[in-house]
Amino acid sequence: MIRLRRLPDLWRQWPITLRDLPFALALALAAVVPALERQGTQLGNLPDRPYDALTIGVVALECLPLAVRRRWPAVCLALVSLGFVIDQLRGYHTIAGTGLAIALISAGAHLERRRWAVAGLASAAYVPLAISLDRLGSSEGVAGFTTFYLLLALAWGIGAWLRQNRAAEAEHRRHVEEVTRTAERTRIARELHDVVTHHVTAMVVQAEAARYLTGAPDKLNQTLTAITDTGRRAVGDLRQLLDLLNPDHSTGDPRTPSVGDLDALVDHSRQAGQPVEFVREGTPAAATGSAEVVAYRVVQEALTNALKYAHGSRTRVRVHHGEGETTVEISTDGSGSDSASPGGSGRGLAGLRERVTALGGDFSAGARAGDGFLVRARIPAGNPS
Repeated sequence: MIRLRRLPDLWRQWPITLRDLPFALALALAAVVPALERQGTQLGNLPDRPYDALTIGVVALECLPLAVRRRWPAVCLALVSLGFVIDQLRGYHTIAGTGLAIALISAGAHLERRRWAVAGLASAAYVPLAISLDRLGSSEGVAGFTTFYLLLALAWGIGAWLRQNRAAEAEHRRHVEEVTRTAERTRIARELHDVVTHHVTAMVVQAEAARYLTGAPDKLNQTLTAITDTGRRAVGDLRQLLDLLNPDHSTGDPRTPSVGDLDALVDHSRQAGQPVEFVREGTPAAATGSAEVVAYRVVQEALTNALKYAHGSRTRVRVHHGEGETTVEISTDGSGSDSASPGGSGRGLAGLRERVTALGGDFSAGARAGDGFLVRARIPAGNPS
């Protein structure tokens, strides 16, 4: 069963000429089947002529070039047309004459360059054929030859329609791939922003504090240890993110951040010198998927901004697990120290707003009444990651 399923893939790996050859051979063999004798196109209504040695060459000329109808469509059309002309002038009227319509469809579908020139030459070549058949006693008349020409033009038009549909489908696939790549780049940029900004901000704040601890070796050693731990966590998180970019990486990584990791996140901010009060209410849903990650990132970004712009100010984190949704609130007083900290680009909050909105939630961030800053997000639960 597995081998049978692989047959289409193996067939597509063959050169296109070899894949088209069986049809060309089948049409040529059909021309020698007694039941199909004299069943071909009869343009001009000339009397049938018995098959002779030349018939073999005519059938081969009408059928075998179809093996290259997709690789060299113009060559195929020229050779098949020549065979068709001889077939009609000699009065063989073999079933192989069907190859002309197939060659026209293939040319309309696969010819890449000089399409109008080929169509013009083919149309011009039809005029001498019609005149020759008329002189040989054809009863078609102008109406009959015109009708047959319109049928040939229809075959070309069908090929052109197939070509247009194929191009539109390829453009659609290209657009989908581009949108997918853009979305993936945006997601990676957000993850890098969240991971790098949080850890680097904590390290800078801790390093600034270490300047004033030279007279207290114990506290200085504690601060330097915290900086080292922060750096190791940053490296670990970056390695995890880079692993996710590896095509061989397993999708079932248990280290994806969630609301359950908030205790460690809050402790990390406290080690960086930020007084944080953390309150969790309710019980998280059994499986919240993307909502867990977004809730974690909201708290992470808010604590990072608190370290940047209100270092030392009291910060309160409240996470409430309600019926079908999680509400996150982070408020920071505005009385922190004015120590230097890394500047922000504003991407973090904008990215969070997009994430929360994508899950059908609400997000707000701004100055609160009095003094300080408030970040609030309502995130519907039950969104699979």
